[in-house]
Amino acid sequence: MSSLEQAVQTQLDNIQKKTGMSLSELAALAHQSGLTKHGELRDMFKSKLGLGHGDANSLVHAILKSDGERAAEGKSSDAVLDEIYTGPKAAFRPIHEQLMQAIQAFGEFEIVPKKGYVSLRRRKQFAMLGPKTNTRFEVGLNAKDFPVNARLLEQPKGSMCNYIVNLTSAQEVDADLIAWIKSAYEEAG
Repeated sequence: MSSLEQAVQTQLDNIQKKTGMSLSELAALAHQSGLTKHGELRDMFKSKLGLGHGDANSLVHAILKSDGERAAEGKSSDAVLDEIYTGPKAAFRPIHEQLMQAIQAFGEFEIVPKKGYVSLRRRKQFAMLGPKTNTRFEVGLNAKDFPVNARLLEQPKGSMCNYIVNLTSAQEVDADLIAWIKSAYEEAG
């Protein structure tokens, strides 16, 4: 079992402990709700069971078997990147390449391609890279207590990342952004 699979299993085990329900009981609750869309199910688990966004999101992926990793399963990293950076999002590939070139210099880490982004992990995820929309690239960072900066958008507790930095061009990949990513990398140690 990879470290990522182990982390997901630990998260699912913790969700079962928090809710007092087995995964099959949670799946039955989802089915009985009549909801079918990912976002609706996630919001239902958040409101009904008091789960945070990340836990509810992972639970829905597990129930629907719809996580980005499964969508990317069996494909090479290059093939996944070609799918992510296609059509109007193709212009974001240089941002991705420039970021990855800088991040490679930090040391060892795991690259986990997902359906619409790439997750970067050490012991835990430290960054997410990918186009958020056709006009915006997003760098998600998992780190604590960054100093206030207009570019760093602090996310609500329980989000997939603590901070988001939006980019529209490779010229926005600067020393500040690389320093923030390096700090997240070091915290994920």
